[in-house]
Amino acid sequence: MPVEFLSLLLALVLGYLSGSIPFGLILTRAAGLGDIRKIGSGNIGATNVLRTGNRKVAAATLVLDALKAVVPILLARYFWGEDAARLAALGAFLGHCFPVWLGFKGGKGVAVMIGSLLALAWPVGLIFCAVWLLIAFARKMSSLAALTAAATAPIFAYVLGSERLAIVVLGLALLLFFQHRENIARLLKGTEPTIGGSKKAG
Repeated sequence: MPVEFLSLLLALVLGYLSGSIPFGLILTRAAGLGDIRKIGSGNIGATNVLRTGNRKVAAATLVLDALKAVVPILLARYFWGEDAARLAALGAFLGHCFPVWLGFKGGKGVAVMIGSLLALAWPVGLIFCAVWLLIAFARKMSSLAALTAAATAPIFAYVLGSERLAIVVLGLALLLFFQHRENIARLLKGTEPTIGGSKKAG
C-alpha cells in the first residue's frame, strides 16, 4: 500500500473518529437534561440541544462540535499535508452525521462545517458565519441560514482558496443539504419553525 494512500486513509479515519464523538448527547446527559435524541428533532447537534432551554450546554455543544473537526484537520495537515487535512474534514463531517456508535444517526453538520472551514481556510469560515448570521437575523430561521451559507461556501472556497478546496467544500455542502432534507421540505411548505419556536405563516 503506497505511503501517500495510507496517510490519506488515516486522515479520513482520524476525522471520522473525532467527528463521531456525540458531544450533544454527552453534555445533555451530564447536565441532567436527559437523552437529547428524545427531544425536539432528535438529532445531537447544538440547535436541538438549545431546545432543552439550556443555552450554556448548547453553546458548549456548538464549540466542541466545531473543535472535533478542527483538531483532526490540524493534525492531518501537520503530519500528512493539505490533501490529508481536507479528507480529515470530510471524515469529521461523516462521523458527526453518521456516527457508528449511535446507529449512524447523528447531527446535521453545521457546527462541524464551521470548524472545518475555519481550519481549512479561515476567511471562508468567517464568511460562512457572516452569511449564517445575516440570514438568521433577517429571516429568523436557523435551517435557512445554514443552507444559504453552505450553498455559497464552495464559491468562496474556489475564489479565496483552490479548486481542490472548493470540491471538498461542495461535498460538505451537499451532505449538509442531505441532512437538512426534512427542513427543506418544511421550508417549501412554509411550516419551518423560526428561531424562538414560532411557525412561519403560510
